[in-house]
Amino acid sequence: MKSFIRFAMLALVLVMVALVSALTAMRFAIHGQEVAVPALIGLSPNEAERTAGGLGLQVEIERQYYSPQIPEGRLMSQIPLPGTKVRRGWQVRVAQSLGPIRVAIPDVVGQSEHAAEFNIRRRGLELSSMAQLPTVGIPAGQILAQSPPANASQVAAPKISLLLTEEPSPQAYIMPSFVGQPLGSASRTLQDAGFQLGNVSVAPAAAPTPTDTSSPLTSSTSTVPGQTPTAAPAQTPTPAPTSTPPAPAQPPTQPSPASIIVYQSPAAGQKVMAGATVNFEVR
Repeated sequence: MKSFIRFAMLALVLVMVALVSALTAMRFAIHGQEVAVPALIGLSPNEAERTAGGLGLQVEIERQYYSPQIPEGRLMSQIPLPGTKVRRGWQVRVAQSLGPIRVAIPDVVGQSEHAAEFNIRRRGLELSSMAQLPTVGIPAGQILAQSPPANASQVAAPKISLLLTEEPSPQAYIMPSFVGQPLGSASRTLQDAGFQLGNVSVAPAAAPTPTDTSSPLTSSTSTVPGQTPTAAPAQTPTPAPTSTPPAPAQPPTQPSPASIIVYQSPAAGQKVMAGATVNFEVR
């Protein structure tokens, strides 16, 4: 019995030692893959790659900036910062210095997009972004503003952003109803709102309603008590007097400012753009 207890205690101790050894080995395996990021600022790209590569890290040049303090070709910033704990194989992103600026920023305001791009690139600069702004009275595709401005001295990156003009979108309206209004007042309203008066035609006149002017003929018979009814002598029918209906008013052959609008196109309630053409029928 005592030997069994002694054997169980020995087995338990061996299991605990194995667990502790496994946890320790795992911890060393995990933390053994972590390294501190070295300081790369001021090094050349080749020197930075050798320094980081010795620790199992990679170097990626993402940006280039002008700097009066950092010599050209040297690294001026890095992410992660020096001393940061990272795993082996981590990528360190760096920015490279272009040295002090040696080229003046050109003035491209007022130039076309093509001319501005040519003037920027021939100085070794790059286009960063281009935005468009609807403008009135300025041709489309013309440079309205730039950043950095012309002849700027404190420039961080060799890139220029431009703002171009573009044609403004036509304004939309809801067509009102002009039916029942005189042509002259409707035309003035359209012109004041920036619309165009299109085709104005005269509506055809309505056909007159036919009337019955005929009068029936009448005959009379006389009846005497006790006698057979006999026909009265035939009378010559007298035609009833007829009145000639007035002739319908003829529509004018040409529209005038006093003509009344009876139809319009586009119809009332439709969405139309500024400068659209409106057609009328009048009477």
